[in-house]
Amino acid sequence: MEELKIVPMEERHLDALVQLEQACFTTPWSRDGLAAELHNPGAVFAVAELNGITVGYAGMNCVLDECYVDNVAVFPQYRRRGIAHMLMRHLIAAAQERNAAFITLEARISNTGAIALYESLGFQEVGRRPGFYRNPKEDALILTKYLNKNAERLV
Repeated sequence: MEELKIVPMEERHLDALVQLEQACFTTPWSRDGLAAELHNPGAVFAVAELNGITVGYAGMNCVLDECYVDNVAVFPQYRRRGIAHMLMRHLIAAAQERNAAFITLEARISNTGAIALYESLGFQEVGRRPGFYRNPKEDALILTKYLNKNAERLV
């Protein structure tokens, strides 16, 4: 039986996360960049482990009452199993624990699967960043989930 766990990112995950970054992104984070988040008090980085194997991760940084998702990634062979959904629910819960007003992220406009995931979790489109992504150049949708009823009026 498969056991999927979401655990805090640790040093032991970094080599696998570097491989994941290279598999998923045209501008991947370096090992040093990921390692720096281990010591960042505003960072929340979580790893999905399936039977002890690193299969995905998600991370965000929070400043005051604002949380910004940096990355969500799952190895291609483990996609379509709800792993990204579980990782995002973990980040949302962490943002709520920090009393964040909102959690926000950017997604490539062509990444319809990711956009559908975020919308299923209550994120809504609040804007667009023209030419935000490179390789290939593409606009980003800004998707935000408001975590308290007053937050939407503040933005």
